[in-house]
Amino acid sequence: MRSIWTMGEMIVEIMRPREDMPLDAADVFLGPYPSGAPAIFADTVAKMGKKSGIIGGVGKDDFGKCLLERLQEHGVDCRFVNQMEGCSTGVAFVTYFSNGDRKFIFHIGNTPAAKVESPDISGIEAPSFFHLMGCSLTAKESFYKEIIKTLYKFIDKGAKISFDPNIRPELIGKRSMSEFIGPVLENCSVLMPGVGELLNITQADSVEHGLEKLFQNPKLEIVALKKGSQGCSIYTREEQFNLGVYPVTVKDTTGAGDSFDAAFLCGLIDGLPLLECAKIASAAAAINSAAFGPMEGLISPESVKEMIDMGNSIV
Repeated sequence: MRSIWTMGEMIVEIMRPREDMPLDAADVFLGPYPSGAPAIFADTVAKMGKKSGIIGGVGKDDFGKCLLERLQEHGVDCRFVNQMEGCSTGVAFVTYFSNGDRKFIFHIGNTPAAKVESPDISGIEAPSFFHLMGCSLTAKESFYKEIIKTLYKFIDKGAKISFDPNIRPELIGKRSMSEFIGPVLENCSVLMPGVGELLNITQADSVEHGLEKLFQNPKLEIVALKKGSQGCSIYTREEQFNLGVYPVTVKDTTGAGDSFDAAFLCGLIDGLPLLECAKIASAAAAINSAAFGPMEGLISPESVKEMIDMGNSIV
């Protein structure tokens, strides 16, 4: 079975239990929850029954143990996860607001989450995809360089590159997207942005114009445009279609996009039609959103199929 790999920050999340609880006031938190966009992605790939691997770092502490045990329990290949002495696992504090906004405080840059070096991947067999996220690229300049080194190693191994821009305003600072996503975008086969991200990375005034610019890259095959509660739109040079969402009682949207990415790629490596890939991805995202905690959704091939079989529920 061909594998899907990722590289990036591995953190735990400490969460406010209810909406409209600001982070600057004394109050209660829940957690730790295993998190980090790459870790959520890798976990979903494994829960969907595919070979999954992650390159990252955690501290030799209880938060690192929380993360590693969860990933290993689900079958994620963690051979390239560096457990570092003397420094603590990365943490994100998050709160939600009733208008749908989220706010994060990240402790990543000086933690093992952003101190990983590019590994020797010669022992990895036949990778299908190497998936990256914009949040990982922005964590720390030295980590960015190691990720780009690893990108080219996976290309040399025959992997296709998939990319979710997933930019966190709290991490990007004063840099423009074009400064750091160029090498990834140039080699990307499957791009999975939000609408704002697509417009930002293309500097276009419309989705249509942005797609036109993106497909000037001969390596790009698919754009899966994620539109939150409005579903998704899938584009290739030959076809396009829209898909709605599977309605669930939403408890936590963090990680839904990462689960979408993972399930979509799982469908691709199974050779499924794009519509089926999109249904699988949308179902996985919905299941993840229905659980509190970024990696707590009960995603499996069976639960995804059950939701898809409720075909008349999609809007």
